[in-house]
Amino acid sequence: MNKASFMSGAGSSTGQPAWGAVFAMALCVAVLIASEFMPVSLLTPIARDLGLTEGQAGQAISISGVFAVITSLSIATLAGRMDRRFTLIGMSALLIVSGGMVALAPNFLLLMVGRALLGVAIGGFWSMSAATVMRLVPEESVPRGLAIIYGGNAIAATISAPLGSFLGGLIGWRGAFLLVVPLAVAALIWQCLTLPSLPARKKTQAGSILSLLRNRQVALGMGAVMLLFMGQFALYTYLRPFLESVTGVSVPMLSILLLIIGVAGVIGTSVVGEVLKTRLQSTLVVIPVVMAVVAVALAVFGNSVGVTGGLLAIWGLVSTAAPVAWSTWLTRTLPEDAEAGGGLMVAIIQLAITAGATVGGLIYDASGPVFEFGTSAAVLGLAAVLAFISSRASQRLRDIHDFDSQSHARSAG
Repeated sequence: MNKASFMSGAGSSTGQPAWGAVFAMALCVAVLIASEFMPVSLLTPIARDLGLTEGQAGQAISISGVFAVITSLSIATLAGRMDRRFTLIGMSALLIVSGGMVALAPNFLLLMVGRALLGVAIGGFWSMSAATVMRLVPEESVPRGLAIIYGGNAIAATISAPLGSFLGGLIGWRGAFLLVVPLAVAALIWQCLTLPSLPARKKTQAGSILSLLRNRQVALGMGAVMLLFMGQFALYTYLRPFLESVTGVSVPMLSILLLIIGVAGVIGTSVVGEVLKTRLQSTLVVIPVVMAVVAVALAVFGNSVGVTGGLLAIWGLVSTAAPVAWSTWLTRTLPEDAEAGGGLMVAIIQLAITAGATVGGLIYDASGPVFEFGTSAAVLGLAAVLAFISSRASQRLRDIHDFDSQSHARSAG
C-alpha cells in the first residue's frame, strides 16, 4: 500500500494519518472485550437474580459467540458498498444498546437478546479492524496501529473479570454492566469525530473465507485453534463458581485471583514475542499442554487457595500468549491471504468460545466442576495433538521448499 492508496482509502484530503480514529477504535475494542467477558466473574449473582443455574447463565456468553461467528463471516458481504465508517459506527451503536439491555434485563430472554446484539457488534467490528487500520495510517505505520488496537484488547481482557467481580460486589452485576455504557458512548462519539470516509473497495464473495480451509495446513491449524479456545473457555467461563464452591473464596479474594490471571497474562503477552522468533511451532504445542496440566491440577488441588493462585498465574501466563502465537502462525502460513485468514480465525475463536461455554455449562450442571475441568483438560490435550501434526506439516513444507530452492540454485550454477 503506497502513500497514494493510503490517501485514497482513508478519504482524507490531506493524507495525514488518522491516529485519533485508531485510538477511538482501540477504546471501542476494549469496551467490546470487557462486555464480552465480564459475565465470567458475575455468573453467580446473575444466576441468583434471574433464577437460573450457573450453566444457564453461562449461555449469555455462548449466544454472543454464536452471533459473533455469523457476523464475522458475513459482515463484508452484507455491508456491500456501504461506507465502512458507517458500518463501524453502527457496530458501536449496537454495543450501547446491548449494554443497556443487559443491565436492565428483567428476565432471561431479554438478557440473551442483549448479549446477541453484543455478538453482532463484536463480530462486525473485529472483522473490519485490521483492514480499517491499513486505510487509516500509511504502510510503515500499520504495525503500530494494529498494536494499539490489540492493546485495547489486552487491557480489557486483563481487567474485565476482576473489575466485574469488584464492581459486582459494590453495586451489583447490573450496575457493573451499566457502567460500561458511558464508555461505549464515548467510543462512539470519538469515532464520529475522527473516522474519515472509508468507501468500500470491492465486493467480497460469501464463500471466499471458508475456501481457505481447503489448504490442509490451514485446516489443521484452525482445528487446533478451535480446540484450544474451546478447552480454555470450558474452564474459564465457570471459574468463579469453581472458586466459590471448591476453593471457598470470598468476593475480595476472588477479585485478587482473577487479577493474578490478568497480570500474568500481560507478562505472557509481553515476553512471548521473543520466544516466537525462533520457537513458534514448539510454542504452539507447549501452550495447550501446560493449560491441560493446570486444568487437571485445579481439579485435584483446587481446595487450596495458595496452590490455586499459583496455578491460575501459570494459566494466565500461557493462555493470553496463545492468540499472539497463533496470529504469528497465520502471518507465516498465509502471508498473501492474512486478511481473509484473520476473518476466519475470528469466526473460529468465537465459535470455540461458544462451544466451550455451552458444553462446559451442560457438564458443570450434570457432573460438577471437577469433572468439567477434567473435560477441559482433555480438549486442550487434543488441541496439542493437532498443533503437533500441524507443526510437522509446516516443517515438511519448509523442507520441500528448501530442497527446491537448493536444486534450482545448483541447476542455475
